[in-house]
Parts: sequence; C-alpha cells; structure tokens
Amino acid sequence: MKPTKRYLFDQIHNDLQKKMVFVGGPRQVGKTTIARQLLGKRTGGYLNWDIPEDRERILKRELPTGTLWIFDEIHKYRKWRDLLKGVYDQYHQQKQILVTGSAHLGFYRYGGDSLQGRYHYLHLHPLSVAELKMTTQKELLELLNLGGFPEPFFSSSAVEAKRWLREYRTRLLEEDIRTLERVQDIGQFELLMLRLPDLVGSPLSLNALRADLQVAHKTVEHWIEILERLYAIFRLSPFGAPQVRANKQAQKHYQVDWTLVQDESFRFENMVAGHLLKWVQFQQDVKGEDVDLRYFRDVDKREIDFIITRNGKPTQAIECKWQDADVSQTLRYFQARFPECEMWQISAIGKKNYITDKIRVAPAIAFLKGLI
Repeated sequence: MKPTKRYLFDQIHNDLQKKMVFVGGPRQVGKTTIARQLLGKRTGGYLNWDIPEDRERILKRELPTGTLWIFDEIHKYRKWRDLLKGVYDQYHQQKQILVTGSAHLGFYRYGGDSLQGRYHYLHLHPLSVAELKMTTQKELLELLNLGGFPEPFFSSSAVEAKRWLREYRTRLLEEDIRTLERVQDIGQFELLMLRLPDLVGSPLSLNALRADLQVAHKTVEHWIEILERLYAIFRLSPFGAPQVRANKQAQKHYQVDWTLVQDESFRFENMVAGHLLKWVQFQQDVKGEDVDLRYFRDVDKREIDFIITRNGKPTQAIECKWQDADVSQTLRYFQARFPECEMWQISAIGKKNYITDKIRVAPAIAFLKGLI
C-alpha cells in the first residue's frame, strides 16, 4: 500500500526544468522525503534553515556544487525572498531550485523584491484513498482513524498515532508559532487549538470563540489566520447563488489532521473535506483550472457539505453520511436548480450503491478513489 513516490513527484521534477518550485504543506507531510528522492544519489544539495550548519552556509552564500539546490524552511529567514531572487537570477541557467516549507510561503514576504514569474507553487497534502490505491471500506476506516500523515499511518498503530499527534502539536507551538508569529498569550492560543476540532462541520462563529477565550475579536481572527497559514486548518466559504437564497457569510473550518476530531461522523466529513481540497488544489496548481471548494447553506437552513465549482458554477455536490440514509432532500432541492451539477451522497460504513433521480448514493470509497 505504501507508494514508492508521492503524487506530486513527477510534477515537481518537470517544473524544475523551467522555474523554481515552491512546495508548501503541513509539517511532516512528506516534503523532505520528496526533496531527498529528487536529490537521489547527488550529495550536498540539501540545506535546511533549521540546521545551524546549513543556516550558516546559506547566510554566507556557500552553496553546494550540485545541480539541484533544495532550501527547506527558508521562509523563516526574514530576507528569504531577496536571497532566492539573487540566487535564481544568477544561477537559474545552471541550477534547479526547490524550496519547501511548512507554511504558506506567500504570507511570509517581509518586503523585498518580487519573485513573480520565477516559480511554480505546489501544495502537498496528506495521504488519501486514491494515492494509497485503497479499494475497501476497511482500508478507508484505517485511514480515517490513523490519519493521512505518513509516519502515524504507516505505523499501523493507534497508540503510535496518538503519541505522534501530541508531539506534533508541541512542535507546532514551540517551533513554528514562536519562530514565525507574534502570539503573546500562547496558553489561550493552545486552548483555541484544542477547541476548534469540536467545532468542525458548522459555520465558525468568531464571536462565540472570542467569548469563550475572553480575548478580542481581532485577536481570534488573527489566531485563526495563523493556523491557516501554518497548514493546521483550512476554511471553506459558502456557495452563493440567487437561485438558492444562499447564506453568504459564515465560513466552515476543517482540520488538516482529521484525527483531531473525536466525533466519528464529523471526522469522516473532515476527511472528505481534506480529500476534496487536495483534488481542487491539484487542479489549480498543476492544470491552472478555475475550480474551488465551497459548502452550501441557505437562509432556510438547508445544507450540503461540499460544493465544487468550476468558473463559479457548481459542478459537484457531495453530502456525507456516516451510514446508509435516505437521500438528502437538500440534494434534491439543489439538483432541481442546478440540473447539470453531479450529485453524490456518500457514507463511511454504508453498503447501498445506486442512482436515483440523477443522485448517486454510494460507499465513500467509490467516490474518493476517483480523486487524487
């Protein structure tokens, strides 16, 4: 089941022939593994800002002699954009340059010259049903319980996965947040991190969080943005169209590591959200498609978990159920207004597999294995 190479390997290899490549993704998702696979038997081309010896070489511009240079976590250097611009402009005819980071690199600019036109940006996501070539419900539930990060998943141990998760949160707080962000009240920030998994799947109320944590509204909003750019969470905006009287305000949020969600039905919804985001960002990054991931909720409180749009129009609607259930009336409502939109109702442990009124009802494995 373990893939010999990650799903972005070939794309990174091809893009390196043309420009710098930036690969962003959460800590321990597999960025360094891809980088070392690309490096192969060549030595000396990997430089990690978190390693003091490598950091000194970067600052002194004592760069390796190899043809592929890999700069890992370089965004933690305040002048990283100026450094990369200079390196690329001087060496791009002779060298390939790969930049990896556990944060949205575009957020950590700190001024400096623009890198516009000099790089391709790719998002690396956790393991998924399609990438692991899963075909059974049992395999899907294993992924649901162990998560999509390579180390805990391939340990095949629930205990090891829990240990990894606890250590992961500590490293996120101690290394990334303290290094990159200005958070004065780390204690309250950690309480926010512990609170958010319980709120997955519902519109996120910043006012309610502000009251719970007893901090200012702007502080909560800032902390949520920090968790987004450090790839801890992601948010979805509602799909709005006049035909469906949509609620266009509140966003929903999901955890990048879905194992944080205790309720099994919401954890399943979160896992599907992660799979869909992986597919959407692949279409955006690799194919340049104008696709987006949304959810639907109208003023009459009708809801659909996920809407995929292309050029602003809905192309797929996906409703998640834990087990077999009657077809969602909201799917029928939405289908009547957008007849060209493909409708799915998928279940984690359900067995039913049929089509009714152009709505596909199926076990989740049947849908997820067709993604990325």
